[in-house]
Amino acid sequence: MDTVQNVIATGPDRVTGYRSFHLGSFAFSRDAYFVTIKWPAKGETRSHQLPADAFLRALMRDIAWGFFYGWVNFDEVLGTRNLYGKVDLYAGAYNDSLKKAGVDYTEQFATPVITATFKAILADWVNEGFDPFAAPEETGSAFGFKHGDNIAAIERFRVATKRMPGLDGDSPLRDDLPVNRQFQDVAQDEPEILAEPGFEKELRGFNLFKYLSRSDVTWNPSVTSVCKASLFCPTTEEYILPIFHGNDRVEWFVQLSDTIVWEVADKNTGAPRARVTMNAGDVAAMPADIRHKGFSTKRSMLLVWENVTPDLPKRYDRGELKPYPVEF
Repeated sequence: MDTVQNVIATGPDRVTGYRSFHLGSFAFSRDAYFVTIKWPAKGETRSHQLPADAFLRALMRDIAWGFFYGWVNFDEVLGTRNLYGKVDLYAGAYNDSLKKAGVDYTEQFATPVITATFKAILADWVNEGFDPFAAPEETGSAFGFKHGDNIAAIERFRVATKRMPGLDGDSPLRDDLPVNRQFQDVAQDEPEILAEPGFEKELRGFNLFKYLSRSDVTWNPSVTSVCKASLFCPTTEEYILPIFHGNDRVEWFVQLSDTIVWEVADKNTGAPRARVTMNAGDVAAMPADIRHKGFSTKRSMLLVWENVTPDLPKRYDRGELKPYPVEF
């Protein structure tokens, strides 16, 4: 067993080539097809399995999003809750059956500690040719025994714009990236900007559809405008959102193109609440007390509007704010 920068890992398995990892009382291992997670409950060791590709796609989002706003459910059993400085890692804590059976388990870690272990798992378990951020047709297989790695893909960072892409010193406009195969009909022209002398560096506009048509990842919102606590985070979606995102605030969705079907469930129990089909032009508010997962047959464009006011999660927890934004 090796300990490097708060990461506890075994040596490579003689057969599969993969290392196993320990984080607190959790244990993670993988074989050719499956990831196995173990945890203690009722004096015994419990275990749960996920397909390797689904686990790695969810883990990639968790790391790239910085554990996101609230809950990142890898599936109905495993997930993380962001406490902003600390992170809860849980198994069964938000699964009604496992919770009632008393076999759930939660352990809290400082964010840098859990981040280091999750990054080490990605570095070891993502094989050459597999990109956990890409659509299925745009990447290789996650399966089989260990063969190489894909460090460049897993170290891709979420774009964090300071004000707006294209401004001096801000994020680039993706001109160096190709147009995705499913957005070949998207116009690539940019708006003409005529600023009064002296305001050339203050006024900016860009073609958002062109920007999104050149996105090389899926289900990964990028910040493209910042106005105090208001963030516009558009993204392109294809196949399945690899997680159930549990909200700790209201999220607004604006469907910019094509169609996404959302499965919506209770945040704490996972009990189904709704199935929402959003077509181009539709707007929806995802409440603060739900979890949701999206399905998109054709690559689509979605604008996610986030309110990052710092005390929002605590105000929702205390019941000061209703979980939905408006009453009719």
